[in-house]
Amino acid sequence: MNILAELRGRFAAALAALADDAPQGVAAADLTPFADMVLPSQDAKFGDYQANCAMPLGKKLGKPPRDVAAQLVSALKLNDICDEPEVAGPGFINLRLRDAWLAERLTEALGDTENLGVSAVAEPRTYVLDYSSPNVAKPMHVGHIRSTAIGDALAKVLRALGHRVITDNHIGDWGTQFGMIIYGYKHFVDEAALAADAVPELSRLYRLVNQIGDHQQLAATGVPALEAKIAEAEGRVADLQAAPAQDDKKKEKQAAKKLRQAEGQLADLRKELAGAQEKLAAFEADAELSRLAAEHPAIGASALAETAKLHSGDEENVALWERFLPDCLEVMDEIYRRLGVTFDHTLGESFYHDRLAPVVEDLQAKNLARESDGAICVFLDGHDAPFLVRKKDGAFLYATTDLATIRYRMEEWRPDAILYVVDHRQSLHFEQLFATARLWGFDDLELEHVSFGTVLGDDGRPFKTRSGSAVGLMGLLDEAVERAHKILSENDDARPEPMLSADERLEAAERIGIGAIKYADLAHNRTSDYTFNYDKMLAMNGNTAAYMQYSCARVKSIFTRGGVDAASLRTPGAEIVLDSLAERALGLELLRLSETLARVAADYKPNHLTAYLFDLASRYSEFFEHCPVLKAESEELKTSRLRLCDLTARTLERGLGLLGIETVARM
Repeated sequence: MNILAELRGRFAAALAALADDAPQGVAAADLTPFADMVLPSQDAKFGDYQANCAMPLGKKLGKPPRDVAAQLVSALKLNDICDEPEVAGPGFINLRLRDAWLAERLTEALGDTENLGVSAVAEPRTYVLDYSSPNVAKPMHVGHIRSTAIGDALAKVLRALGHRVITDNHIGDWGTQFGMIIYGYKHFVDEAALAADAVPELSRLYRLVNQIGDHQQLAATGVPALEAKIAEAEGRVADLQAAPAQDDKKKEKQAAKKLRQAEGQLADLRKELAGAQEKLAAFEADAELSRLAAEHPAIGASALAETAKLHSGDEENVALWERFLPDCLEVMDEIYRRLGVTFDHTLGESFYHDRLAPVVEDLQAKNLARESDGAICVFLDGHDAPFLVRKKDGAFLYATTDLATIRYRMEEWRPDAILYVVDHRQSLHFEQLFATARLWGFDDLELEHVSFGTVLGDDGRPFKTRSGSAVGLMGLLDEAVERAHKILSENDDARPEPMLSADERLEAAERIGIGAIKYADLAHNRTSDYTFNYDKMLAMNGNTAAYMQYSCARVKSIFTRGGVDAASLRTPGAEIVLDSLAERALGLELLRLSETLARVAADYKPNHLTAYLFDLASRYSEFFEHCPVLKAESEELKTSRLRLCDLTARTLERGLGLLGIETVARM
């Protein structure tokens, strides 16, 4: 059961009772939200849970906080769960759960083979989770790991709580990238390479067309624009330098600050120009690239023309798309198989192609979109730039596809919420998308951008290869597994007798290496950037997957050493004793799984679960140190402690499984 939810529910009832003699204008609805201030205690000496609501309630009710706390305690009905609540300090309410009640809940969890005592929500919702969503025309890279790992974990947690979850991988299989590949195929293809292994050759064509297009755009507009900005910035600096001295010291400081800022901006622009010129020079120094750029002077526009032909149903381009797409999808699916990630649906941009024009027509018919400089736009309050749904040339945009996707999902699945697990740089797009969708009539639908930060290298910049390109995801997984295998082999070879066979080492390394990458991502608050570091990820101590996998294997090893069948311990009404502080602390932590999953679901942050698992492993280490298991003082105590070990192992395994991480039998 969710103990925290149970306590908050009982506090809400007691808070409502306080409204009977509250000042005029204060209703029960004004008081019951303070139940959310019941939280787990940070220190065991203050009990298991603590309510700090008496202080703000005192202000609202015009009473001393300790009096409010005493009144609240008298209205609470907690005798079946807690010892007598304690009012401490200025009005803190400390709650300690009854040992017998804890033991009963642990017995229930022990026998709950599937859910381990995690209760389903009273009102299940239907969620659509949109995550991963790579462009299939190019290899998945390090940036895709965050969306994939976070989305998969959220789907598993929401399902564990009893919600209906529909996962949809909205892949990019129809856009400009395929126009670039088609143009590259028509002009630069190596047929032998394509026949030998299609995807690397298609990726080369994409990169080549993109590189030439970027160069042409940089030379034609990028550098001239930077030069114009620098000239403007130089003039601003010159004006500030020539300004007469100020008599007032405050104004003089302000003028000096403005000058420093202007000089800093000028320096940044000059640095940016130098980088652009260096990039141009490097390109032009390559004779082959220079020749191709000269022979294809408007390659960006040409690639867009190929895209337009594809979208209009051109027979040749559609045939090429149908030829290239299966190979691209297979490479993408190979990575998902390795990650252990599956989707209920993979509906890409191509699926919605014939639904785009009706979206724009409907928006216009409802006077939500109108023409502006030839384009069709939705103008939104609070946004300077409009939300474009059709370009001047008639082409549709991501915005149009996303609106069509919302309409389809509502017609097909009727969700209560759609979650988009996409990096933070797309925040403006989703703000405008959601605002447009609400105007369009989807105002009862929860639309949530589950944003996340960037994966950084040791230099504090986005993690890239030495050549400056994004790190390929398959290569990233390969290296993590190789490193895990090396560590595992060295540790095993250091034993008097190695424990693992060659095949067991390979299987364990795969689980440890891939688990390390997933866990490192999920253990960080998703809104934060984090630094990618193999050594830290694969460390056997601290809050890492390797440590958690080791902890799980360590607990299970007790049953092997003792020759005990763990399943035989899970008999109905099996007794669990909580005589020592370490036993009680472990038992309490085991019962917090349900509230942890509820917290993950509340703000869509899997790091709450990784923190819980680390705390659980720490409580188990303290228990193991202070409470002999196989050499317990009595057979009854041994059996009780083995039951705690069994529930710990299963909870660790269950928690890691919800994060998409497999455990290992031995390591």
